[in-house]
Amino acid sequence: MTERASPSIFSRKQPKQARAADLVAAILEAAVQVLASGGAQRFTTTRVAEKAGVSVGSLYQYFPNKAALLFRLQSDEWQQTGGLLRTILEDHQRPPLERLRRLVHAFIRSECEEAAVRVALNDAAPFYRDAPEAHEARASGERIVQAFLWEALPEAPEASRDLAGDVIMTTLSAVGKDFSGSPRSDAEIDAYANAMADMFCAYIASLGYR
Repeated sequence: MTERASPSIFSRKQPKQARAADLVAAILEAAVQVLASGGAQRFTTTRVAEKAGVSVGSLYQYFPNKAALLFRLQSDEWQQTGGLLRTILEDHQRPPLERLRRLVHAFIRSECEEAAVRVALNDAAPFYRDAPEAHEARASGERIVQAFLWEALPEAPEASRDLAGDVIMTTLSAVGKDFSGSPRSDAEIDAYANAMADMFCAYIASLGYR
């Protein structure tokens, strides 16, 4: 059984007024900038507060420590990735393979555009990787992909669909991280995403896609 993560990684309270919401938004924007420029090792609540132009005390009203702040950034990233999967793969007006190609392009571009933050968040993963939210984020993504594969491959064995989902998600994550490790031009991103999408589409076709 997975133990629940320490409450210290969670936000202390939620903003209820517009002014408080603006404060939290400023803190989160500053946190992204500090994380991108200095990485997880140099990330501190003091640096974030200075960047946001607020007191550390004001920051602590909402985030009790840097782990809570990093967890919030990671949670937002999980929601963004989940939304990307859902929006593209559940677009039933497009053929499945077209959706898969669109997902690859959108994912690779997103990885490149936010590479510094994603790398830093990965370095900070020990703060929250065992949190229930982390497991649910992964499970939610898997459910979206499996529903898509059930639609694309209704006659394929369940084990084949499970393997395909794992291969696609693991490859996207690993290759996206590696490819985005260096600055890339739009042309390079498109060429790489096209090649990767070609491989995925050929793989799905080999499993019986019609």
